[in-house]
Amino acid sequence: MPRIYARRRVSILGALTALIASVALFNSPAASAALPTPISGATARSYLAQLTVATENRTGYDRDLFPHWITISGACNTRETVLGRDGSNVVTDSSCAATSGSWYSPYDGATWTAASDLDIDHLVPLAEAWDSGAGRWTTAQRQAFANDLTRPQLIAVTDNVNQAKSDQDPAEWMPSRTAYRCTYVRAWVQVKYYYDLSVDSAEKSALTNYLSGC
Repeated sequence: MPRIYARRRVSILGALTALIASVALFNSPAASAALPTPISGATARSYLAQLTVATENRTGYDRDLFPHWITISGACNTRETVLGRDGSNVVTDSSCAATSGSWYSPYDGATWTAASDLDIDHLVPLAEAWDSGAGRWTTAQRQAFANDLTRPQLIAVTDNVNQAKSDQDPAEWMPSRTAYRCTYVRAWVQVKYYYDLSVDSAEKSALTNYLSGC
């Protein structure tokens, strides 16, 4: 059952209101992130075997070299599009900002009702992409990567969990929910394979181990 979190201290009345809202969430369908379905475990193992193993190089990296949260449709940018895709009963205002809804973070099993409590994670982090080949790309290619809604690359998750992950690869960080780890590594390999990105030796070893159970 998803956990419901409150980030700030509230009055007794506010706490009662939050409790009522929590009960409503437990009795309604849980919001579920709609990450594009990754490749199968067998396909991921095949793709992983084909990835180049190379030492990573972060020389020259700057997050601004990956233009992100571009306009997708109308007033909606990439972040707002993913929030709408990954949430339940999402209501937006005229500028496409989510004003209400429910979001389930599959990394940690938490459910949130405020969009401000969510980050949009680049499953393969921008810095990791740079380290493994994106430093040779054009700005247009880096923009496409940073806003990719087709591959399983963008997902709404708890903000501080995303910040704890930072730019780490699966040898260094994995979702705390073990039930999601197979999905995570399948998605990771799919993205790296599609964009012809390399893996380092520790990363490949970790991916191999996790995929053996998928």
